[in-house]
Amino acid sequence: MIINKTSLEVEAIDVESCLQVQGDKEVYKNAVYLDLEHFIYKIPKCIGVFGVCYFNGSNNTIESEQYMIQDKHDAKDILNIIKDFFTASQSRYIITFAGENDFSVINYLFKKNKLTFDFERKFTLVDLQKNYLKQTGNTTGLKNLEKIFEISRGGELISGSNLAKTFGRVIKEYGYGQRMSKEKADKILKYNLEDVINLFYITTQWNKYVSYPSKD
Repeated sequence: MIINKTSLEVEAIDVESCLQVQGDKEVYKNAVYLDLEHFIYKIPKCIGVFGVCYFNGSNNTIESEQYMIQDKHDAKDILNIIKDFFTASQSRYIITFAGENDFSVINYLFKKNKLTFDFERKFTLVDLQKNYLKQTGNTTGLKNLEKIFEISRGGELISGSNLAKTFGRVIKEYGYGQRMSKEKADKILKYNLEDVINLFYITTQWNKYVSYPSKD
């Protein structure tokens, strides 16, 4: 398994610009930002990358963790990593974009592998796509929302179908994950990292770009 941990400094945060949930102005600092890359063929087959980040107020940084499978055994191990991470987390919120897809994959694979964890019992789940729809009446994708928030990506965009094909080969073809070039693995990790980090930036600049304030 490939494990990648990154620390990024952030500029001063204007609390009044941040997304609020039920009057809580400090959602951003009490949240885990989650994004998965996965392989689904009729049913979920595996989680290829588990990516998260969270705000470290003592250092004014975003700390990210990524776990990427390299074979079918890693596909089982990554589920335990997910459970252990969220069991230990002291955060109150999990922030996603179209998070129902990610949680449906996690919950299906947890059940298949006899793992249990109730995300909704421990955390308040915040879906930025749903919040944007609620406040503006418009549905949008993450990449379009990044443009609205004037967020530029440095890495190459990768289609979901290409990611699915890659992780399909990882779990089916012995040794493929180890043979994969470092350049390709780094490209996938950078793509996932930008997804996760941009959830943080969108959350902390929400009221600058979303016209209608939340009624929560």
